[in-house]
Amino acid sequence: MDMRQAQYQQRRGQIEDYFDRTAVKAWEQLTSTAPVGRIRATVRAGRDRMRSTLLDWLPADLQGARLMDAGCGTGALAVEAARRGAEVVAIDLSPQLVDVARDRIAALPDGAALLQRIDLRSGDMLDPALGSFDHVVAMDSLIHYSMFDAVRLLEAWSYRTRGSIAFTFAPRNPLLVAMRSVGRLFPSSNRAPWIEPMSEVELRAMVGRSPGLADWRSGRTQRISSGFYTSQALEVVR
Repeated sequence: MDMRQAQYQQRRGQIEDYFDRTAVKAWEQLTSTAPVGRIRATVRAGRDRMRSTLLDWLPADLQGARLMDAGCGTGALAVEAARRGAEVVAIDLSPQLVDVARDRIAALPDGAALLQRIDLRSGDMLDPALGSFDHVVAMDSLIHYSMFDAVRLLEAWSYRTRGSIAFTFAPRNPLLVAMRSVGRLFPSSNRAPWIEPMSEVELRAMVGRSPGLADWRSGRTQRISSGFYTSQALEVVR
């Protein structure tokens, strides 16, 4: 295992530990309809808008399409894609969040039918055994990785994706960089894995230079800002 691979595996382990052991209850509440405080309400609203944006970028009719929801969390995006007819592989590092997703989907009026179309799994979103896809969507699941690792993930998916990859990143701005620096002053046991801010210009340039993405190009982009939530979607297409 080379140094870059080792760093990726270490980072993946930190993220898994946080979401599966530390934040699962808070995440379950944030993604529900339960009342939350003002700050979390802005985050919830921002995530809802981002999810709608990513779904808008997908075909309205997904009959016959296979889609991966990479970092599916509690399954909201997977549900909407399946309702359009997609066969969805919904995967997350956290087995507990996947269990929450399964329970929530089962409780929906059309839950039984949806669970026939959604393959819920916990594990590595790069696992080749997941097969090939028409579309990959990664909402707020690459924000904890470096730009290098994010592009490496895109490369890995590109070999097994026929249509589009839509993902989000944390756009670099002075406030986010400052918050990230301050956050590193606290013990790691007391904080989430830090967000890795990225420059859109540098990210697009790295995608353009990547040999593994030679047949792909950057497409639509959309930034969503809602109180304490700021995230930017970027699409890459063949």
